[in-house]
Amino acid sequence: MTKTVPELVESFVDGDQEAFAELVRRYQKKIYSLAYQVLRNHLDADEVVQETFVRIYKKRKELRNVKYFSTFLLRIASNYSIDLLRRRKGHTRISDPMSLPGSIQLEMSRRIATPSEDFENKELMEEIRKALEQLPPRQRLTAILHDIEGYSKAEIAEALDSPEATVRSNLHIARRKLKKILTQRFKGRREEQK
Repeated sequence: MTKTVPELVESFVDGDQEAFAELVRRYQKKIYSLAYQVLRNHLDADEVVQETFVRIYKKRKELRNVKYFSTFLLRIASNYSIDLLRRRKGHTRISDPMSLPGSIQLEMSRRIATPSEDFENKELMEEIRKALEQLPPRQRLTAILHDIEGYSKAEIAEALDSPEATVRSNLHIARRKLKKILTQRFKGRREEQK
């Protein structure tokens, strides 16, 4: 019988190493996906996954008082991702330009595109990625968590330990900035093509 997350957390707090290993198996891909969306680098995303679970292991006694394990885990991963982003500001690494977030891949796979449409979609995704990289860390993280990873505003507020109004504000500002950046880029391209 498969244990629920609360049961695994309880077992882990009581010292069950197999329960910890199962929690890692269940959540490592989600944490990696989030970290990669924020940092755009596989090595950094791997570091976030590893450090997140190291911190969970060290804080295991605190887990008795945690209402939702996944939100607690998300908070640790988000904060560490932002820390890494701030530390390396100005030291952007080149990432794999062809990898797309899972939710976007799914949406794009729902219809078969012609070769020219396929090229335009990849080009658009690259422009969105570049625009996201221009946002401040909290706005970028909020936009990624909500618009790409699909978390609700309430979940993001709890994960980032901030009021839901702040999340709504960050999301609104991020979207407005993204729209402005993308509008300028595409307007510039159209003028170049004339």
